[in-house]
Amino acid sequence: MDVDTRLLRYFVAVAEEGTLTHAAERLFVSQPALTKQIKQLEIRLGVRLFTRSRTSMTLTEPGRTLAERVPALLAAWDRALRETESAADRAARVLRVGFMASAANEATPPIIAEFTRRRPDWRVDMRQATWSDPSAGLADGDVDVALLRLPFPGQDALRTATLFTEPRWVALPEGHPLAARDVVLFQDLWDEPFVAAPPETGRWRDHWLATGERDGHPVRIGAVTDQPDDWLSAIANGYGIALAPASAARFYARPGITYRPVSGVSPSQVGVAWACADDSDPVVQDFVRCCLDRPWPEETTT
Repeated sequence: MDVDTRLLRYFVAVAEEGTLTHAAERLFVSQPALTKQIKQLEIRLGVRLFTRSRTSMTLTEPGRTLAERVPALLAAWDRALRETESAADRAARVLRVGFMASAANEATPPIIAEFTRRRPDWRVDMRQATWSDPSAGLADGDVDVALLRLPFPGQDALRTATLFTEPRWVALPEGHPLAARDVVLFQDLWDEPFVAAPPETGRWRDHWLATGERDGHPVRIGAVTDQPDDWLSAIANGYGIALAPASAARFYARPGITYRPVSGVSPSQVGVAWACADDSDPVVQDFVRCCLDRPWPEETTT
């Protein structure tokens, strides 16, 4: 019997959320459409997977058995797809480079140009990641190498090399009382609401909230965003402020937002990362060398 993996993903969402309403919100589908998909899966399997009530969806015994097996099955399928895509890209001589936000800033095009000079028969495919994936796709094998901000969750399981550092500034609504200052003391931001990355980003979220540099002062969260545009909108609309690399003032300038230097907070690091298994991959290592061999300005190197 063949079952569409989409039906299995819908099933897992309902099983984990416990309600059709929450599962539909998580999947970005309508509740009637989700109900129809669950019924279709039950018909194909010939079993009832949930006991339905007005407020919840409770797994039946067959449903619990399926719920125990499906996540591993889907993970294996996703891994097989990633490995197939990777093999296809390698056959086509495409190097997949993940990146966060502005990657290595203005140095990104020269790095790619140097790699192309070294490997003229290869093409670089730049893939921007959301903030919910601070490894920029590297941890899941979606890319071969990544340009990203350190630290990030799972960093210890990968190879990383720091390329340069830059100060952290603060992004403020332009009408904010602190926006008129030449330099903002970080302590003056402690009671402000912050626009934060999703909680699952762990160390990366903590770094951009500077949770370890507040002398135990709790963080106020005004909004949670996963994309640069949403981040900018939340700040401009007054839902919170945010720490950002100094280069954000160049790459993410926007009416309604003012960037100011911050004193009393550590800088941001930009690094290149790759999988340990690719230590001997000549193509990946050529890209890494293109990053490391670049003469970074003295004021930004670590």
